Amino acid sequence: MLNVAIKAARAAGAIINRAALDVESVRISAKQTNDFVTEIDHAAETAIIETLLTAYPGHGILAEESGSAHGAKDSEFVWIIDPLDGTTNFIHGFPVYCVSIALSVKGKIEQAVVYDPTRNDIFCATKGRGAYLNDRRIRVAKRTRLQECLIATGFPYRPGDKLKSYLNMLGEVMSQCAGVRRPGAAALDLAYVAAGYSDGFFETGLQPWDVAAGSLLVTEAGGLIGNFTGESEFLDQGECVAGNPRIYGQLVTTLTKYSKFAGAGDKATVRQALQDATSAMAAEGDSAPVDTAPVAKPTLKAKRIKAGSETPPDAPF
Repeated sequence: MLNVAIKAARAAGAIINRAALDVESVRISAKQTNDFVTEIDHAAETAIIETLLTAYPGHGILAEESGSAHGAKDSEFVWIIDPLDGTTNFIHGFPVYCVSIALSVKGKIEQAVVYDPTRNDIFCATKGRGAYLNDRRIRVAKRTRLQECLIATGFPYRPGDKLKSYLNMLGEVMSQCAGVRRPGAAALDLAYVAAGYSDGFFETGLQPWDVAAGSLLVTEAGGLIGNFTGESEFLDQGECVAGNPRIYGQLVTTLTKYSKFAGAGDKATVRQALQDATSAMAAEGDSAPVDTAPVAKPTLKAKRIKAGSETPPDAPF
């Protein structure tokens, strides 16, 4: 399945790269203010869906542009697709965008591909077998102090987004870390967390296709991902925070009061989950002392990496 997803991502990437040679000729329309879609989004999505359904005609599809119009309607296997994450970057010639494909099986993400066509980078993961960048195993960064970290985010851009609340949240995070970046493609942001290029990520207003593939990359690389209160079942909740276990815990402590789900859980649950996650890292040789400083009151159902092989599953390369 991973090989087919990689094939689909590369097909979409080829369409995107050809269009990028003359991006000014690409037809653009607006879904709403500051939310754009191009003919390339549609063409890339069609290529992905055709590739996936040719191999797996009984599978379902959830895609950004066509929703559930294609594929089986009652399958336990659903491909979650963002054909061009970072469309605004693309139409301006800003080379930060990607293709994101994930496979959900009975509601759990089991395969993931994020393809950066400008750099020809394939980030991929299979549940329980680790995360990879091209042919190299990747892990989240090992920094344990938020003040030493580089954190990625996404800015509100649609009407109705809670800009004032976000600016307050951003101000808190900025004052606690070494730097904040806003690349503009959430799937690639999460891939970069998985690869250790950045230490954490947070954003609101996200859709499942923005984060599905990236979520598996992060957890298979040894990180944690959830909503602002630390709940791991976050795909449909519109908010996301990710990082290695220590940084994730510190971000959740800061962000939980900004969550629409705030108020549940207790700090003992958070501390125990972080201790369990740190123990799992220590078992794989990535030990770090557990932070026992007081934390806020989110409930954290931590996802942890399972020990996996050191070669990509199904030899996709």
